Amino acid sequence: MEVNESSTSFRSSDHEHVQGTCKSFGEKCSHVAKKQRAKFYILRRCIAMLHIQCDRIELSLKVFEEVSLK
Repeated sequence: MEVNESSTSFRSSDHEHVQGTCKSFGEKCSHVAKKQRAKFYILRRCIAMLHIQCDRIELSLKVFEEVSLK
């Protein structure tokens, strides 16, 4: 039983045509890099906000302890 290679293999030109954009390898890499940078930016901002919130909670607990000890 012989299988036609062109019917079973994934051809990137078909995939590009389905998406409606024909991009070169460099453009694809650039697009992926931009997406990754955006994801890391969001992640970095979330971590920074959590860190600030944690510091605020610790500060408010210290103030509460000082007030309650008096």
